[in-house]
Amino acid sequence: MQFPDDDNGKMLAAMAEAGIDLTKALDVDFFLVFDDQRDAESALEELANSDLDGELELNLNDELGKWEIIVCINMVPDYDTLVEQETMLNEFAAEFDGMTDGWGVMQHQDGDDEFMDDDDHEHVHGEHCNH
Repeated sequence: MQFPDDDNGKMLAAMAEAGIDLTKALDVDFFLVFDDQRDAESALEELANSDLDGELELNLNDELGKWEIIVCINMVPDYDTLVEQETMLNEFAAEFDGMTDGWGVMQHQDGDDEFMDDDDHEHVHGEHCNH
């Protein structure tokens, strides 16, 4: 498989090299970050009431000192689809003074027993990433 030479492409290439089947749906976590807790909570409520098909989680990211919404969407990790989803979420987050902070997948997916353990995240950093 060939991937564009950018952060998303490099992430997908690394996943493919690690033996992850990119033709099957995976749980992809998109990270939205906010300076203000109220903004994050408002965004979370809006997402929960939208037609977005995914799981949502809000927590304080101590490392960043920011509020973080994790939007987990089960999807085939196709480059164009990932970019489209990230762009849409970034535009949404901007309405609440937030932004996207990349995406990631849990290292352990169904049928992928030997690939690291459950809690390790591969996380691609977007252009606005503060890590």
